[in-house]
Amino acid sequence: MANWTAFPYAGDYVFDAARVKAHWARLHAGDAEPLPEDAKVLEAWALFHSGEFRQAMDMGIHIGGDGLTVANKAACIYATYLEKKEKARLDLYMDVVRRAEAQAQDNPDNINAYYWQAYALGRYSQGISVAKALAQGLGTRVKGSLENVIKLQPKHADAHIALGAFHAEVIDKVGSLIGGMTYGAKKDTGLALLQEALKLNFESAIGMIEYANAMVMLEGDKMIKEATRLYQRAAAAQPMDAMERLDVEMAKVELES
Repeated sequence: MANWTAFPYAGDYVFDAARVKAHWARLHAGDAEPLPEDAKVLEAWALFHSGEFRQAMDMGIHIGGDGLTVANKAACIYATYLEKKEKARLDLYMDVVRRAEAQAQDNPDNINAYYWQAYALGRYSQGISVAKALAQGLGTRVKGSLENVIKLQPKHADAHIALGAFHAEVIDKVGSLIGGMTYGAKKDTGLALLQEALKLNFESAIGMIEYANAMVMLEGDKMIKEATRLYQRAAAAQPMDAMERLDVEMAKVELES
């Protein structure tokens, strides 16, 4: 595998296993991941929260089991924010899909096995174009996995974000009629999911960003002012770890563009 782009704010977020454990509830308010009992898994999470995404992925894969969740999250966040090459990004997403599918088969109660499978497949779909992905049936898989996550864990804020974004993107690409009839995508459902996500995790910068994007996609230019306000809130958020910093920096870039 080619060299990975380094996290650009290295040293700003330094975690060890003890610090991860102490702040677990705050760090995992979005993905509802249970506090691991395995000390090695906690060490892998410390690498992730510090921005050492490649090392976190490698260690998680080596550990296996619950370590795969660390590996999959690290790969997805790195691919989404830092990987510059499109093919490498798509390959990382599909690696996650394969690992998460196997993880879900081995442990059907692992909610984040389904979540990271859906997240990676959704990002892959954006990479090849949402319309093409829908034609390949990927949208149905994403929607089904995310709905399953929320059924298993109703407080999974990130699954609400991803599913809300799914409804918005499908309607944006194919229209409300086809989107609703063929893919079950609905404007009100999408917005309600994103609103619920921010109730569950009100500090989520990515939740604010995706809600802003969805409002513009679903309601048009009349929502630009409100969307800008959400972007400003996201840009002003105080990130606690490397992933949150990448979300905040993305909001700042969007405001400047």
